[in-house]
Amino acid sequence: MWACFAALCLAACGGNGTVATGAPSGPASPAPQQAAPAPDKSGGFDGQRAFKYVSDLVAIGPRSAGTDGSHRAQDYITQQLKGFGCTADPEPFHTPTPVGDMEMKNIVVKIPGSSRDIVLFLTHYDSKRLPNFVGADDSGSSTGVMLELAHLLCARKNALTIWIAFLDGEEAFNPTVWQDPDNTYGSRELAARMALSGDLARTKAVILADMVGGPNLRLQRETDSTAWLTDMIWSTAARLGYGDTFVSSQMAVTDDHDPFLARHVSAADIIDLDTPIRLGYWHMPQDTLDKVSPRSLARVGHVLIAVLPQLEQKFAQAGAATHP
Repeated sequence: MWACFAALCLAACGGNGTVATGAPSGPASPAPQQAAPAPDKSGGFDGQRAFKYVSDLVAIGPRSAGTDGSHRAQDYITQQLKGFGCTADPEPFHTPTPVGDMEMKNIVVKIPGSSRDIVLFLTHYDSKRLPNFVGADDSGSSTGVMLELAHLLCARKNALTIWIAFLDGEEAFNPTVWQDPDNTYGSRELAARMALSGDLARTKAVILADMVGGPNLRLQRETDSTAWLTDMIWSTAARLGYGDTFVSSQMAVTDDHDPFLARHVSAADIIDLDTPIRLGYWHMPQDTLDKVSPRSLARVGHVLIAVLPQLEQKFAQAGAATHP
């Protein structure tokens, strides 16, 4: 993912390209890790179990696309999904990259619903191609959330058809520059496949989670995201008492939701990019397991579970209006 990086740097550096005075040197420390609430307090979503998935991914080590670590992560995700009773479809593909032709793999869970209308949840599981980078928050946290979401949703009957996609190749191979087309390989592939199959026309909402684990989690509204969907997610968070996590300020982020927006599908990005940059661990070896809070995972997962009935109601009403 990439943001209005110059603006963020100016904010972090006191606005003039130099480190602001009156603050301690070096990156700030994250808040102490907070335990997740009991699942019955978070809509059935188990934040501690989501944290265990993150821990398992971090234990694999670096998992950038095309590496042995990536293959081990793919096996781990697939095994977990099968254990939940999910139908997990591996979708391998080849793509040119700055380091040569690369084989990647998306893993897509498809949960049939009473309606053929699709709600698509996204995360990426690859880590940035940097030495000793295990990506606990980026992308372990969102992958842990989506694994726990699959654990809940594959076991129940849902009104809408729900897909959960674990994407490969979100990160750019160039270590310093985010430049098209060196990014979002997996989401571009998935959007293209869904367009060809006709599934994209049935997709009513895409919700991406990315970097959602920080103890200091502060999720700003992403400005390119679809307004009605962002409003629904943020109002749900406020109703649940998470207004200090899902905040009203805004920032622009280029991320895995963009290929769907480009194809005119409603999509929203749930991401905290500002805090990891401000605390000095974004795309750094310091993005380790201590940067992930089970409580933050539980809050995000609770919102995702709670927003589903609203989406079901919205599209049931739309269907009734279309077919009187």
